[in-house]
Amino acid sequence: MTSEHQPVPCDLSIEAGWVVPVEPHAVVLEHHAVIVDKGVIADVLPIAQARQRYAPAQTVGRPESALIPGLVNAHTHNPMTLLRGIADDLPLMEWLQGHIWPVEAAVIGPQFVEDGIALSIAEMLRGGTTCANENYFFPDVQAAVYKRHGFRARVGLPVIDFPTAWAKTSDEYFDRAGEVHDLWRDDALVATAFAPHAPYTVSDANFERIRMLADQLDLPIHLHTHETAQEIADSIKQYGQRPLARLDRLGLVSDRLIAVHMTQLTDAEIELCAQRGVSVVHCPESNLKLASGFCPACKLHHAGVNLAIGTDGCASNNDLDMFGETRTAAILAKAVANDAKALDAFSALRAATLGGAKALGFDAKIGSIEVGKQADLVCVDLGQLETQPVHHVVSQLIYATGRHQVGDVWIAGKAKLRERVLVDMDTAALVANARQWRERIAAIAR
Repeated sequence: MTSEHQPVPCDLSIEAGWVVPVEPHAVVLEHHAVIVDKGVIADVLPIAQARQRYAPAQTVGRPESALIPGLVNAHTHNPMTLLRGIADDLPLMEWLQGHIWPVEAAVIGPQFVEDGIALSIAEMLRGGTTCANENYFFPDVQAAVYKRHGFRARVGLPVIDFPTAWAKTSDEYFDRAGEVHDLWRDDALVATAFAPHAPYTVSDANFERIRMLADQLDLPIHLHTHETAQEIADSIKQYGQRPLARLDRLGLVSDRLIAVHMTQLTDAEIELCAQRGVSVVHCPESNLKLASGFCPACKLHHAGVNLAIGTDGCASNNDLDMFGETRTAAILAKAVANDAKALDAFSALRAATLGGAKALGFDAKIGSIEVGKQADLVCVDLGQLETQPVHHVVSQLIYATGRHQVGDVWIAGKAKLRERVLVDMDTAALVANARQWRERIAAIAR
């Protein structure tokens, strides 16, 4: 006599001690399985039921681990990982104009971009990050490298008011942006965004052109703004307006805007961002290290502004550790607001996952463990000494967990890290390549 209900075949069952879906908010599911089929989350249910209902081709049992959505690094300059540590302990403009830009000008090119991103992908995967919002030159190379390694990304199409190795004139920046966008417009993993550098390096005319094209192509606009007090003072002197007011005059303050840093904000500007649906990317460690100021994360959160977390580039952070970044964001928010309840652990994790996904326009696909979404998933081992005892899973994830506790990572259901080992990347080769870049860069920076 055959069973009335045959188990349903599927690709993968991940059985975890805890599943933290992020949506619904502030929920932790104990002893649950996440069923993955064809790269998509097919079910979330108790382990005992999963074993009765499904016949997976592979089962991964992680009874001491928390399964979370892949972390979304909402602001990166990943080729700059090769510049990690070359000019530390300096304020923003001295760091940028006196050190980073001159060295960058000497080494920038397709190979620099390719090698920097490959190194970054390996670091991000080992730290539980499955998606990055990229802002750098040679987006064509960036997109190809992210795709080759099966990593999810939104790649910025740069616009800046001076010649670079990528483009010499405004028309060339826009022409090349259009070409890259056309190549990647239908890709499952890699998408594009406009990435004007900052209000102080982009003209009104180019901002207006970006706004028009972003509307036509349905693209986000990824922009550093309100990063320092000096930026605000310079904008008032040059334009008679603070940067956000100028951007609003030009039609850019909308739900397309991914506003990065935002350390200098009035209550009225926070309310404007909330009304218009702006997403703010908080990069606390870069801002702290460059003494740029403090993003009012708690005020933004309470106003209803979508908050995301980014590491910034390794030249100013100096790592791509989203666990460390999210912890800093949560703790700093409490100090800035003078409120120990500010940006609680659940809200911080949400900012690092679904908040980032929403900022990038990817929230229908990733950012939470929900049926129908892409299986971008991370197992975090909480069984280690450093996270014992486990009284509160999400508190442990935000306040105690190190990125070394990331055990397994999947992107669109494909294993990218298995028990701390990168599945399809050669770690030794990446390290050797980074060392030869160190020699080249050291010869220039002397």
